[in-house]
Amino acid sequence: MRILVLGSGAREHAIITALLRERGADGAPAHAITAAPGNAGIAEVVETVALDPTRGDVVADYAVDNDVQLVVIGPEAPLVAGVADAVRRRGIPVFGPGAAAAQLEGSKTFAKRIMDDAGVPTGRAVRAGTYAEVEAALDELGSPYVVKADGLAAGTGVIVTSDRTAALSHAEHYLQQGGVLVEEFLDGQEVSLFLLSDGHSVVPLSPAQDYKRALDGDAGPNTGGMGAYSPLPWAPEGFVDEVIRTVAEPTVRQLENEGTPFIGLLYCGLIVTERGIRVIEFNARFGDPETQVVLPRLVTPLSELLLAASTGQLGGRPHPQFSDDVAVTVVLASEGYPTSSAPNRPLTGLAEAAAVDGVHLCHAATAHTDEGFVATGGRVLSVVATGADFAEARSRAYEAIARIGLEGGQYRSDIAARVVS
Repeated sequence: MRILVLGSGAREHAIITALLRERGADGAPAHAITAAPGNAGIAEVVETVALDPTRGDVVADYAVDNDVQLVVIGPEAPLVAGVADAVRRRGIPVFGPGAAAAQLEGSKTFAKRIMDDAGVPTGRAVRAGTYAEVEAALDELGSPYVVKADGLAAGTGVIVTSDRTAALSHAEHYLQQGGVLVEEFLDGQEVSLFLLSDGHSVVPLSPAQDYKRALDGDAGPNTGGMGAYSPLPWAPEGFVDEVIRTVAEPTVRQLENEGTPFIGLLYCGLIVTERGIRVIEFNARFGDPETQVVLPRLVTPLSELLLAASTGQLGGRPHPQFSDDVAVTVVLASEGYPTSSAPNRPLTGLAEAAAVDGVHLCHAATAHTDEGFVATGGRVLSVVATGADFAEARSRAYEAIARIGLEGGQYRSDIAARVVS
């Protein structure tokens, strides 16, 4: 199958890595994969093309001209921009929701309205469009304060703090971009669960937990994610089935009833509270860095799942199979991340890191020069390790990341430590 993967991050590298594991009867790769635009690490394993993934007309023309049989949209920006709609109009299967359904991620207000209408359990929220409304909402919902940008914010639009001044400052910044949500603080263990949807039926993948804060011990500012692990040995019995019944199916059916079917990956950001499971947020695509630990454990061919979702054929499928291995990923970030980054610093030791048993790298913000790889942004790459248990996978991940050289580079040292202990 000819597959076009849109995006340039570690998530897309992880998707491509999973697709490349699939082999034909002759042992050769089962798919011809192209990434647009890809990154330096992706370019080492598949063809890349310099397309703007947010331009629906450009993507659709390329897909038609090159006989693409499946388009997989990785990031949120092309989804909100309607790229899936443009490609579907040309008759090509697309894994990713259209612009209307992608508002589940593009607008926190829209997502809350869908949850309310579908009876999905979530926390209270107040939308604020002015500074005075933010102040009133903070007073109403109390501390700790949770303030979220209403629109896309690349994983850094949320603040959770007991500092009212910091909450107001965060809100003031995002009020300039169209409004914020002030939400009830929910306490408990967070879980990320991916569910494939064909617009009516849903099929779950394995749950994961990511680490949003920049520093060890869940200190520091929120980031796009500094690490993750899967599966979750502490998850309550029947957790996945309960999420399907109370969250995923009601949400997908609500969108279907409104004439905006959700076709693609429904990311459920959840928290297990004393009152039960609650939704923190929805995303409309695979999460990063959770994808890096979920897909390495997937035994069922990923291409079959993506195509079935894209063509309305998920109904009646059994749950995908996963290996008994566990996976841990640790994100290497540039100095200053998430508030800034130090680009174009040399990256060394990548081959030595990838040589550790059970380890592979998923590139994000990297480029290749005559002198070798350089870091070009905030989250540089993910070190992914699998093992028979969490102690083994975690040891491999940290052995590998210690072999990588990046001036000012930073990473958390406590990813998956709690499940080992």
